[in-house]
Amino acid sequence: MTTVDRIRERLAGLAPLFLEIEDESALHAGHAGARGGGGHYRLSIVSEHFRGKNTVARHRLIYEALGEMMRTEIHALAIRARTAEEAGQQPTDKETR
Repeated sequence: MTTVDRIRERLAGLAPLFLEIEDESALHAGHAGARGGGGHYRLSIVSEHFRGKNTVARHRLIYEALGEMMRTEIHALAIRARTAEEAGQQPTDKETR
């Protein structure tokens, strides 16, 4: 099972309506975290578990779900966490790049 698969599995508890995980580790080759084995990932997730929570609280939910992966397999994680309502009002990640 890949790290992306394990991330997806761990985040299933947040009942994501949309989940996209990009492995950007190759872009950071030679970086200290990459040399230590931790990868760089970009996460876009839509979940109603985020309703009424600010950005910090949403990120904490994600970090809690990922647990020890944040100390071992994941060196850097860029997060975009939204509710379904917010996702419907904002452009998608791909539209903003």
